[in-house]
Amino acid sequence: MHHVPAPFPSARPRRLRRTAGLRALATENTLSPGDLIWPVFVRDGDNIEEPVASMPGVSRLSVDRVVLAAREAADLGIPAICLFPYTGADNRTADCAEAWNPGNLSNRATRAIKEAVPEMLVMADVALDPYSDTGHDGFLRSGVIVNDETVEALVKQALSQAEAGVDIIGPSDMMDGRIGAIRTALEAAGHQDIILLSYAAKYASAFYGPFRDAVGASSALSGTAVGDKRTYQMDPANADEAMRMIARDLAEGADAIMIKPGMPYLDICRRAKDTFAAPTYAYQVSGEYSMITAAAQNGWIDGERAMIESLIAFKRAGCDGILTYFAPAMARLLG
Repeated sequence: MHHVPAPFPSARPRRLRRTAGLRALATENTLSPGDLIWPVFVRDGDNIEEPVASMPGVSRLSVDRVVLAAREAADLGIPAICLFPYTGADNRTADCAEAWNPGNLSNRATRAIKEAVPEMLVMADVALDPYSDTGHDGFLRSGVIVNDETVEALVKQALSQAEAGVDIIGPSDMMDGRIGAIRTALEAAGHQDIILLSYAAKYASAFYGPFRDAVGASSALSGTAVGDKRTYQMDPANADEAMRMIARDLAEGADAIMIKPGMPYLDICRRAKDTFAAPTYAYQVSGEYSMITAAAQNGWIDGERAMIESLIAFKRAGCDGILTYFAPAMARLLG
């Protein structure tokens, strides 16, 4: 039941907006560095920082530079870093075997971070798209993304990440049944403490474009018989379906859930939090970052204010945390 305000002039809501101090006392949501997860792109080589053209200010980092990024994040109070590998054509195969190679980029970066910055939480992505010659999250057979065979591969990938020392596994593939299969395998292998942060409601979005450039998936995906991901990622028109997906993943053993993309789906974030009261995250994806950054570079918007406003919106919508490429910039401001 909402409080009905007194009639004017007894009620002057502007009283509480008059000064910065009064606004601070009345603010309903706040951001802290502890709300942020920083997605980082990893590439082969040493001492490399390679800019991503479609994501100004973001670079692909060699493992040694990823370790430096993890130290920076820890110093800023950011609790977690999320790894996404940029794999060249040589490591993209039909069988996706590099996905569970103990020495793949993601696993090497995980070990290096945990050795150098043990307090930093490492999150890794479970999906086949960085390792597939098609750019898809699953195996493509006769023009169809096959579900169950893909889940078997995702389990192997998740186990290799667990052995490397990840704290959080983020299945982003949207195959049916993968959370239950991964949870069962982790338990059987003695990895009962690893967090599953499920991309439970991941939409087939146009906002992923710069990310696919960053991980080298765009050219692979464009040449396949199934050139988009709409047979497994969700229809942007659907909201009730997202609630069913989230309920399923929580029942199968997810510890936390994620909505992706972020800002166009704040209604899903709010419904998810209100419905399930589970730890709820959103991914402010590459296209969201690049739109804000590009507009700011053109002088069309105030980039810093837009960044802050966009991130507080996730907290207002019920999110407990946000994956965002703005994480270090936002944490520095909050520091």
